[in-house]
Amino acid sequence: MADLWDHARVTDDLASNRANWDERVPAHVASPDYAVARFAADPGYLSGVVAFDKARLGDLSGVRGVHLQCHIGTDTVSLCRLGAHMSGIDFSAPAIAAARRLAEVTGADADFVESDVHDALEVLAPASFDLVYTGIGALCWLPSAQRWARVVAGLLRPGGRLFLREGHPMLWALDDERGDDLVVRYPYFEHPDPVVYDSTGTYVQTDVEFRATRVAVWNHGLGEVLGALVDHGLQITGLTEHDSVPWNALPGQMERLDSGEWRLIEHPERLAHSYTLEARKT
Repeated sequence: MADLWDHARVTDDLASNRANWDERVPAHVASPDYAVARFAADPGYLSGVVAFDKARLGDLSGVRGVHLQCHIGTDTVSLCRLGAHMSGIDFSAPAIAAARRLAEVTGADADFVESDVHDALEVLAPASFDLVYTGIGALCWLPSAQRWARVVAGLLRPGGRLFLREGHPMLWALDDERGDDLVVRYPYFEHPDPVVYDSTGTYVQTDVEFRATRVAVWNHGLGEVLGALVDHGLQITGLTEHDSVPWNALPGQMERLDSGEWRLIEHPERLAHSYTLEARKT
């Protein structure tokens, strides 16, 4: 699978995305959905995303891991609580500052680096990690699955493991403004031109209205993600599609479950909401 991207053309899109994420940080730290205060109060607390895949992740004792696009570090700290020593990397300076504060107050075995994920091999030691973790809602902010897979392969030591949970590309392709039916509106397959949104809100509970409202996102078909990893020397070891997702992705059509996940109210079996993917570097 060839990488046909002209990387220069997406510079402005990534800059506007960074401005949006910088502005989200204080609202996300304060939101009950991220439960930052609970991390400090409860040493056993895990983020919902990590808790969902706890059995698949297993005991991470002694594992040297890196969390790509770590945001404010709640998933990163959760992985530490499963036994790993984690590094987190994110392009948002305010997010990295918040992650460092969280690690300090929780005593987590984690360090954090401010960097675009595409430059991870320049700021972290290549081929030195047992685990590369990418959490939900990360890949859509990257223009190329091939570029991402190249970074993943470069960071992993031989035999190292990738663990990814992500929104399903079929979900990303649906019209999230429709409250009455499932309608395909956006590309399923990766495309050089992003889908551009202008929104003053975010995906967590908050009353904050943002000023840096323009964001650009890209979908990546399931075959494109798997193919990119195989192209860069990883062997797929697990793939599970789920009928739930950690946020209200289709307002008006979803209900919140006791687990905190969201699922279609009517016939959720119609839609793969998210997926968990595991792979190893050969």
